[in-house]
Amino acid sequence: MSIADSLSISVFGLGTVFVVLIALSCLVMAQSAIFRNISGAKETKAAPGRQEPEKPVNTVCQDMGPSSGELKLFGVDEKTAAMIMAIVSDQSEIPLSELQFKTISALD
Repeated sequence: MSIADSLSISVFGLGTVFVVLIALSCLVMAQSAIFRNISGAKETKAAPGRQEPEKPVNTVCQDMGPSSGELKLFGVDEKTAAMIMAIVSDQSEIPLSELQFKTISALD
């Protein structure tokens, strides 16, 4: 096999690969356009005059005011108590301003 034959086979092979890749790309784009149109048609048919209510935007309360109540600490320093309150607020997804802690005590 000569160099010219080898080069022509290589070019033909690479050309075939690129043609198949382009065809697959066009197929994926066509499918996404079809599915986008189908899902858009379903949404408009499902509720023509009804719109979904917008989710409320999380706003930060500007006037926090003083804290309510008193917190009693038993065997816990203030820094640790603050960390516990922050963790409880984060895990329960309730703002710290809406939580009311009465006591925090260390378990021995």
